Amino acid sequence: MIKVSNLRKSFKDNLVLKDISFDVNEGDVVAIIGPSGSGKSTLLRCLNFLEKPDAGYIEIGGESVDVKRVNRAAVNKLRMQTSMVFQHYNLFKNKTVLENVSHALVVTKKMDRAHAKQKGRDLLNQVGILEKENHYPISLSGGQQQRVGIARALAVNPYAILFDEPTSSLDPEWVGEVLRVISKIAKNNKTMLIVTHEMNFAREIADKVIFMADGVIVEQGTPQEVFDNPKQERTKKFLENFNRNNDIKEDSFYPAGYVK
Repeated sequence: MIKVSNLRKSFKDNLVLKDISFDVNEGDVVAIIGPSGSGKSTLLRCLNFLEKPDAGYIEIGGESVDVKRVNRAAVNKLRMQTSMVFQHYNLFKNKTVLENVSHALVVTKKMDRAHAKQKGRDLLNQVGILEKENHYPISLSGGQQQRVGIARALAVNPYAILFDEPTSSLDPEWVGEVLRVISKIAKNNKTMLIVTHEMNFAREIADKVIFMADGVIVEQGTPQEVFDNPKQERTKKFLENFNRNNDIKEDSFYPAGYVK
């Protein structure tokens, strides 16, 4: 499981995460929603120490750290439990699609190159982009690059995948293809935390929804509890504003262009 207790993070005098605590069961999909600047992306980055938290306790897949007493070895073990899918893809521009996916298998898993390439091809086929294996990222659409990023995250078989707003940099026409891939992975019981502004998708795919605002978890629960019967006024206001601005129909859970 994933267990986070009293996690805090500041940037100089700006307290971004204020005693964040939550649990994630193995195989669950957790959607983290909330207004911009609420600390959602910082939370993900603290879980794998891309940002070092100031205090708190993190447990992922049996590896745990007390932030104030952590050492490099413990951080490395914790990092091995997750893979990250970034907003802006973060692919190696000088490597082909296949090389981007197989690189971590060679470097971190010490897999021989032939085996790593075959594993990479299997993953590219899984995300529907095998025909681009010899292309470089610059020649791909945003949606294609993000699918490569997802294949790369899957390659090392992490306990959990962390998605940091995976569709926010995409043109609307490519959003659906990336959401389809994520939905397919979710059906394989892979533990996932997804920071997203796609409320309809979050409602459909998540086992649990966390609503953050101003560096705290305001409310968490099932999609039905958070979206249909929110208890906190801050949650209600956020959802009302979102629905008003996006003209969402109650029975329309997916963005334009999404096909199950």
